[in-house]
Amino acid sequence: MTDERKDPSEVPETDTVLGRVSSPYDLPTEKFPTVSAKNPLPRTDDELDFGSANANSVTEQLPTYRAPGADKQTEVLSRDPAYEISADPVPAADPVPVVSDSSDLSTGRGTLDLGLLVLRLAVGGTALVHGLQKLTGIWNGPGLGGFETMLADAGFEQAKLLAILGGVGEVAGGALLILGLLTPVAAASILAVMINAWALRQASAPGLEYFAPEGTEYEMLLGICAGVIILTGPGLLSLDGRRGWARRPYVGSLVVLILGIAAGVCTWIFLNGANPLI
Repeated sequence: MTDERKDPSEVPETDTVLGRVSSPYDLPTEKFPTVSAKNPLPRTDDELDFGSANANSVTEQLPTYRAPGADKQTEVLSRDPAYEISADPVPAADPVPVVSDSSDLSTGRGTLDLGLLVLRLAVGGTALVHGLQKLTGIWNGPGLGGFETMLADAGFEQAKLLAILGGVGEVAGGALLILGLLTPVAAASILAVMINAWALRQASAPGLEYFAPEGTEYEMLLGICAGVIILTGPGLLSLDGRRGWARRPYVGSLVVLILGIAAGVCTWIFLNGANPLI
C-alpha cells in the first residue's frame, strides 16, 4: 500500500455507492502561476492587467459601483435675482452703550467718602461735646439741672423730660454720627434738637436774627449739615458703608429727613407754642 493521492477519476464507483466520503486531499492542489521572464511578477497597478484574457495575476479585481446618472454632466442652477448678494457693503450698526448694573460704587468716587467722613466728624463731634455739657456739666456746661431750668424759663412744658431727651439725643446722635452707624437716625435726632435750639434763640430776640452772638447762624448751620448727611449718606468710610442707602440714598433717606423735621417742629409747637418769627 502507498500513500499516494488518487485522481478522482480513478476512484471506483463502488466507493461512492458504499458511502465512502472523499477526502479534500483527493483533489489536486491549485498551482499559482510561476514567475518567469515571460510572466514577470506585477509591481504596479498597471501591470496587474485587470480584465485581460491572458492575465496570469491571481489578484481579483472587485467590481466598482456607479450610481445611475453618474456620467451625467453637472447641471448649473439659475440664480434668483432676489437672493443675489449686493456688492455694496452693509453699513455697520452703531455700537450700543453698555450700562453697568453693578451696585459696587467703591470705584470712581474720588474724595467723596473722605469729605463725608470729615463732615460727620465735625457735626457729630460738636453735637457730642454739647450733649455732654448738658448732661454732666463738663467743659463749663450747665449740667442736667441747669439745662432743665433754662428750658423751663424759655416756656417749655415737661422741661425735665425734654432736658434728658435733648442731652441724650445730642450725645448718642453725635457718637453714632462719628462712627457712621445708624447714620440717618443719628443725624435726624441732631436735626430735631437743632430745630428747637434755633427756635429758642430766635424767640429770645426781636425780629429775625442770623449773625452770632444773638443770631441763629450756629444752630442753623449744624441743623442743615445734619440734614445733608441724611440725604448723602455716611459714605464708605463708616460702619454703614456696606449698606445700599449709605452709598446711594433714595426715598428712605428723604422719609427720615421729613420725620426728623417733623419731630423738631412738633416738639416746639406742642411743648412751647411760641411764635419764633415775631
